[in-house]
Parts: sequence; C-alpha cells; structure tokens
Amino acid sequence: MKFCGVDLGWVSAPSGLCSLLWRDGQLHCLELARCDRLETTLAWLQAAIPANEPGLIAVDAPTLIPNETGMRQPDRLAHQHFGRYHAGCYPANRGRPFAARTVGFGLQLEARGFRHAPEIVPQQPGRYQIEVFPHAAIVQLFQLDRILKYKKGRLAARRAELQRLQRLLAEQLPQCQPAVTWGLTLPADLRCDLTTCNGAALKAVEDRLDSLVCAYVAAYWWYWGVARNLVLGDRAQGYIIVPYRQDRQ
Repeated sequence: MKFCGVDLGWVSAPSGLCSLLWRDGQLHCLELARCDRLETTLAWLQAAIPANEPGLIAVDAPTLIPNETGMRQPDRLAHQHFGRYHAGCYPANRGRPFAARTVGFGLQLEARGFRHAPEIVPQQPGRYQIEVFPHAAIVQLFQLDRILKYKKGRLAARRAELQRLQRLLAEQLPQCQPAVTWGLTLPADLRCDLTTCNGAALKAVEDRLDSLVCAYVAAYWWYWGVARNLVLGDRAQGYIIVPYRQDRQ
C-alpha cells in the first residue's frame, strides 16, 4: 500500500509531493518532490500509484466545495476544534478563485479510481483520496500549543519554525504508530541547513515537508480509521481528516 501527500498549489503555485510505502510493518519514504503544473502533479501521482494498484492520496486543498457562498462545514469545525491553536482553515466556497482548480483536482483523482474516503475500514487495500490540513495535523501529532508559523512573518522567524518542523518530523515520526523508518539517511529536506535559504528556497522545502505531513496523515487514517482520527464534515458537505492528539490516546 502506498500513501501520497499533495500540498496542492491552490491557484497556480507549485505543489509539494511525497510518497510513502507500507512494507514489513513500517512506512518508508520513497520520494519528496515538487511539480510546477497540475498536469505534472497528476503524472507524478500516476507513476507513484499506477492504475489498479492500492493507494491513498491526501490533499491539502478543498476538493469538495458544495456551497456557493460562505464557509464549508469542515472549515467551521476546524475553527471550532483548532482555533485555540491558531489552526483555523481558510474558508472555501464556489466563488473563490481557487475553487475550480481544487475541485477539479479531486475530480481528476476520482476519474483515476481514487474515491473519497471520509469513512474507511482500517488496513484494507483500496484506492482512496481524503482532504487533510497540515497545520492541525502537526499540532495534534506532536502535541503542540500552537501551530508552527513557518508560512508567514519575517524570514528568520520562518526559518526557525521550519527547522523545528524538520526536527519534529525526523525525530517523532519513527516513534509514532504506524512508524516511519528513515533508513540510513534522512531525506534531504529533513537535514538541509535552512539558515541561509532565501524565501523561494524556503518555500520549496516548506511545500515538500507539508506534503510529507499529508502523506503521513493518509497512512495514519488508513491504519487507525476513526479510532484515532477526527472527521470534520462528511462526503456531502466536504470533510477534513485530522489525527487525534497523541496525549489523548
């Protein structure tokens, strides 16, 4: 079983991509990548999980937007559950400039056999897609008091927060269940020195690390289902899968 994470560029920006393989009771990181165009993102996913092979794709983007205006139910629930951690969702509706692109991406995945899975039987192979939210997942998985603020602010502060995310992913994911094994060498994005990165280089690392979080949440959802995950919303109104806090278990 493979798990792919997509930190989707909502309008036209590049997308971060990650693939994990479940083998011998552990998750192995196969690739961290970044694609500039939607077509190359879909081609990368096709190569990562060929037709008729099982896999779960977790997308950081609103791929189901039934509402013409206002805010989706999962976005409201995200603010309710995670606002205290500064992890409220960006509101999505059909009038937003990104809506056609993000919904279209979900439809492209459906056309390739990846059905939406706000409900799942744990550890059963299949072809699925889910929507995820890295900020909330990071807070929950690593028991943080607030989000890591690596997306906005002064460059030095963003570097420091992204370095913290590097350390958490490298050190904590092997301690989680299911566990990620890094093999002999950490992926480059988890060990590179960010202290001299300019804004563009930092954004590229950010996209790939966000995709790793997405891929891990995909595996976590498949492994545990609702026993250790919160489902915000449903198939009709849109949904987001977020792990429960580790200290809750």
